[in-house]
Amino acid sequence: RWLKSTQDLMSNRLKFILFILLSAIVSACSESTDKKEKDSPVAGDILILCDESYQPLIQAQVETFHALYQYANIRVRYLPEAELFREFATNDSVRIAVTARSLNQQEEEHFVGMKIIPRETKIAIDAIAFVLNKANPDTLLTYEQLSGILRGDIKTWKSINSKSSIDSIQVVFDRNGSSTARFLKEHFVQGDNLPGNWYAIESNAEMINFVSTSTKSIGVVAVNWISDKDDPEVNEFLTKVNVAEISSPDTGQTAKEYFKPYQAYIALKKYPLTRDAMIISREGRNGLGTGFASFVAGDQGQRLVRLMGMLPATMPVRIVKIN
Repeated sequence: RWLKSTQDLMSNRLKFILFILLSAIVSACSESTDKKEKDSPVAGDILILCDESYQPLIQAQVETFHALYQYANIRVRYLPEAELFREFATNDSVRIAVTARSLNQQEEEHFVGMKIIPRETKIAIDAIAFVLNKANPDTLLTYEQLSGILRGDIKTWKSINSKSSIDSIQVVFDRNGSSTARFLKEHFVQGDNLPGNWYAIESNAEMINFVSTSTKSIGVVAVNWISDKDDPEVNEFLTKVNVAEISSPDTGQTAKEYFKPYQAYIALKKYPLTRDAMIISREGRNGLGTGFASFVAGDQGQRLVRLMGMLPATMPVRIVKIN
């Protein structure tokens, strides 16, 4: 009888210990889940994806957001467009992405199949800029000439200017799978094959440095990489290259005018190559991702968009005409 009582007592103690351990594990899991679920629009920790084209803009946005909201931690992974959309579709820990296009039909159907309704917020109108070596005198290009260069029909600078001492033309992009290459391919290239004069470097910064040493090259870059005059790196870039002026498509009704990718010309739709910058959210609640997207689309974020040389999506831009 004493032995049986001792066994019962040990059994009860073991059950009690197991109960305590299980309770602790469940509590820890619940706390971990609560921490993930209970971030707010201005506090918490998230990972976001951003198109490499918009790295200067989003770096400035994140730094400002962190300065205002000390309990927020936004980690950013900068990727070329093709890789970004693959990651966004498969990585459940990523809630928002900054992109140069909307979701396509296949991507929308993928999220619908996951019972996720993505939300898209337009944050800016971006321009595709073209940079040239300082030794290249042909900084004025008609839209038709640019189109011929990008299609591979115009292969030499002598075809544009018979007095040019520069021969073959090389079109240089930031890297394979970039949004700028995709944008220009959709607008100028028919079929799947890229022209033989297109080349990819490893980054926007490296591309600009490459053009600064290659007289035959024309580089393609999003305008926020060359617009922030308060950024020492941007000012250094602009000492190395010239920004090309592009005409509007020829309608035969007006004399040729050439435009740089300035905000006023983007707003007036005179600069011909523009696109929308978006934030796409898959966050199904009012969390930190939603808070950051609202910040970028709000007054303070739109002021930063303007400072970075892009056209704000919601803030009016004042255009002053000086005679």
